[in-house]
Amino acid sequence: MKTLIVYAHPEPRSLNGSLKDLAVATLEAAGHEVRVTDLYAMRWKATVDAEDYGPDASSPLKVAQDSGRAFEAGRLTPDVRAEQEKLLWADTIVFQFPLWWYTMPAILKGWFDRVFTYRFAYGVGEHSETKYGERFGEGTLAGRRALLSVTVGGPESHYAARGINGPIDDLLFPLQHGILYYPGIEPLPPFVVYGSDRLTPEEYEVAAKAWRERLLGLESTEPIPFRRQNFGDYEIPSLHLKPGLEPAGRTGFGLHVREA
Repeated sequence: MKTLIVYAHPEPRSLNGSLKDLAVATLEAAGHEVRVTDLYAMRWKATVDAEDYGPDASSPLKVAQDSGRAFEAGRLTPDVRAEQEKLLWADTIVFQFPLWWYTMPAILKGWFDRVFTYRFAYGVGEHSETKYGERFGEGTLAGRRALLSVTVGGPESHYAARGINGPIDDLLFPLQHGILYYPGIEPLPPFVVYGSDRLTPEEYEVAAKAWRERLLGLESTEPIPFRRQNFGDYEIPSLHLKPGLEPAGRTGFGLHVREA
């Protein structure tokens, strides 16, 4: 297995840093190839601008079209090209980050904004009356799987179905479904460490043991069964879920997950 770890935390001695290091050690000891993108150590530029596209940048800037032209011409900046090459190399991607203000750190969002360019991660395939592009289960990154490893400051009860913060699966839906599944990457159920700001050494050992087990089971873990766009569940071109497919009592984001 070839694994890319995309790591987003500014402190190497943090819990996130420890989980990243443990992932590298565990996977390499099991014989897997591992590469790491350490966004803060790289001083990753998180903002999209005309410099990303060089001579392919238009005025006014048109991010989608310009990024697609630069991608196809091989003129994206070297840092972006390197990350795209890592994604094409990997068959599994692990994202290690803390949940900040209900989402990923800005630097990680900036990685997606710059790396998932037009023609690389979206804007591919046939667009017609019967097919609306290759996305949500298809696309250029299909065949890869991803695991979110997320640390959360609050207790698990705050992120349960009736918790004040909302279910963790709902908070992660935009990333798992809207960003990863869109170009075909299949997300696995996330690994979440709750109460991370107050973790005792004993609790860390429990979390570390669970993390090792998840990592060693990556190849056999079933992905979240998101519905595929072009395989009969959605009306085209409206992309509404067809009547009668919703599981009893399920609403919201849960409509887009097939019953196991």
